[in-house]
Amino acid sequence: MKSPVETPLVARRRLLRYLAGSPLLLTAGCWERRSDEPVPPPPANDDERERFGWTGFPRELISAPEEAADIFDFRAVAEANLPPAHYGYIATGVDGEGTLAANRHAFERVGIRARRLVDVSDPDMSVSVFGRDWTSPIAIAPCGSQKAFHPEGEVAVARAAREADHVQLLSTVTTSGVEEVNEARGEPVWYQLYPTTSFEVTKQLVSRAEAAGCPALVLTVDLPAGSNRITTPLSARLDSRNCETCHRPGFANYVSRKRMFDGIEVEDATGRSRFEGLNQPALTWDVVKRLRDITSMRILLKGIVTAEDAALCLEHGVDGLVVSNHGGRAEESGVGTLDSLPEVVETIGGRIPVIMDSGIRRGVDIFKALALGADAVLIGRAYLWGLAAFGQAGVEAVLQMLRAELRLAMQLAGTPSLADIGPRSVLRR
Repeated sequence: MKSPVETPLVARRRLLRYLAGSPLLLTAGCWERRSDEPVPPPPANDDERERFGWTGFPRELISAPEEAADIFDFRAVAEANLPPAHYGYIATGVDGEGTLAANRHAFERVGIRARRLVDVSDPDMSVSVFGRDWTSPIAIAPCGSQKAFHPEGEVAVARAAREADHVQLLSTVTTSGVEEVNEARGEPVWYQLYPTTSFEVTKQLVSRAEAAGCPALVLTVDLPAGSNRITTPLSARLDSRNCETCHRPGFANYVSRKRMFDGIEVEDATGRSRFEGLNQPALTWDVVKRLRDITSMRILLKGIVTAEDAALCLEHGVDGLVVSNHGGRAEESGVGTLDSLPEVVETIGGRIPVIMDSGIRRGVDIFKALALGADAVLIGRAYLWGLAAFGQAGVEAVLQMLRAELRLAMQLAGTPSLADIGPRSVLRR
């Protein structure tokens, strides 16, 4: 019997999903297209392919998380909810956005080799990282300024992460303090660190994160000199609001809205900035030792994409690394992180955890990343779409959906546990 609170849209999608999975319809011709029925045109470009979730069909805006067919339904609502400049911040890549597209194309070039007649009645998606067992390999990537997408920002994300026990990484430029986020999460999160141009400021950020109990420090190393994000200013032109009401000029005004800089004197008595920015062009491998000298937290480097740098991670005693190109928001390399993953994994040889991010949109994407050697994955845009669409409930729904999709991918591939997913599970095309 249909639930009295079930909307017609939910009921329709529930019926269609049931019918789509029914073996009784495989030969009935129910899904054959009429000869006079127009075929939807293929997506015109990568942005449109992303917008429609690779189906070619426009999205009917959903009114509740449970109505979503996939995470792209949340993207459509997020775009409708957010001011153009805020949505543009989520959507942007750099330069011609070739790396943004490459992150997705890399997944398209990998197929899954499915094994048959395997008991997959109860797939085990658990993973252990740094001695902590997690119920799935899906972790939440750091992203700044989340109150620009929802009033509760990072706190809503933390509550969603707590519900399903996901690792959460908190950005240096968070709009909620680490202490508040930890309380909402129910345990300390991992802390992502931008190095800044002042090591004295960096020390204060690290000290605060460690005092809050954060077990891991994730240093971003792929933005030594900023990035050329084109969609951001283009979308800002479409925004009718006076953006300077919130975004006052000057670096000091910028960090004044970022809660991790509370209590840090960013200007001297004359009003001059004590440091120039979050990026550090002079950053070298010596930073690992300097951080090791001031913290007992695990140290990971985020932004490693080559075998050479992976070897240097081992040489310098890094505890783990994230294969990442900042979601296509750093350098315009044109190389997807999934393509970078195998050489890094081969070099590391299982000695430290390897996590991957950038471009993950579905459970099958997670499967492919795990098959090519990742121990876990970070999702970014996906949960931000959920946050902007429905707050905590949207993030929870995105996480549940990706977990369900990964579980189904494991069952259909004949892999009853994450340990059964390996290089022989995929085919590079």
